[in-house]
Amino acid sequence: MATLCRPSIAVPEHVITREQTLELARTLHAGHPQLGLALRLIGNTGVQTRHLVQPIEDTLKHPGFTARNALYELEAKARVPEVIRRALDHAELTTRDIDLIVYVSCTGFMMPSMTAWIINTMDFRSETRQLPIAQLGCAAGGAAINRAHDFCMAYPASNVLIVSCEFCSLCYQPADLGVGNLLSNGLFGDALAAAVVRGEGGVGVQLERNGSHLVPDTEDWISYGVRDTGFHFMLDKRVPGTMAMLAPAMRAMAEPYDWDMSGLDFYIVHAGGPRILDDLCKYLNLPSEMFRYSRATLTERGNIASAVIFDALERLFQDGGAEHRARGVIAGFGPGITAEIALGTWSKSAAPAEPAPAT
Repeated sequence: MATLCRPSIAVPEHVITREQTLELARTLHAGHPQLGLALRLIGNTGVQTRHLVQPIEDTLKHPGFTARNALYELEAKARVPEVIRRALDHAELTTRDIDLIVYVSCTGFMMPSMTAWIINTMDFRSETRQLPIAQLGCAAGGAAINRAHDFCMAYPASNVLIVSCEFCSLCYQPADLGVGNLLSNGLFGDALAAAVVRGEGGVGVQLERNGSHLVPDTEDWISYGVRDTGFHFMLDKRVPGTMAMLAPAMRAMAEPYDWDMSGLDFYIVHAGGPRILDDLCKYLNLPSEMFRYSRATLTERGNIASAVIFDALERLFQDGGAEHRARGVIAGFGPGITAEIALGTWSKSAAPAEPAPAT
């Protein structure tokens, strides 16, 4: 049974606080007719600190899409190798043991993918398969886990490396003054993550089942406007209410396997904002404490896109993990509107555990 091992996380060294964000909004957009609304929305995100790949004075400049994408590539190549090395150490594997690399990012573009550079630079085998995922946004972390699970089921004893690299600050658009864009300026942060899914052995979440759900006719709720100046984040005001549609989908995915989505032991979900987590509590009839790791990620790092679920999972590991054979869910939400959902059982030993009995 494939096991998702302990992730490694890295955040850039430049930090911006909630108070600094609010003061910047007041200064830069003093005459904005909806400034009061934007300030309230930013204040209500719950985000206290975010990490940026550049100092804030450079982040606020727009040198053009060419320069920004070049910076994305430069910073990714400088920072990705270390998170990979630590993830491999957590999984007790080397680069030569990896059969597939899944690279997820929605904040920069490269072709060939970063996977080619990783293989050439870090002594991975030239036969290592590559799977870049670029257009699933915040759901891509969940999709990466699910595709890694599928690969290990198709090719038993294989190992998959997942890498997430999100520099959301490189998508800052100073001339975009819509309230949704102003909100995103105070919500998103930068981070990198890596994790290994082992086909055999390993300590962590033994992946049992996975599924995906697309909410019909919501394609334009979360999107990018791709323009001369780069990626412009577009956010519909209806997005915070999506859990009313996705929570039932999570239940429906689990029920055929006799898993009760309201009765699991741990929950690792995408923290797009506090409303998402509050509504999951409501629709799944769960106490707020069950989403404490996702809330901590949101508070300390903001919405770090596809890296959120790995950061939240790492916090569970830091907390000592769950009880052996405890049941849990990992879910990413993003454009589409898309949910990528994985069900798994915690294993504290490297030996394969028997599936948890049905309730």
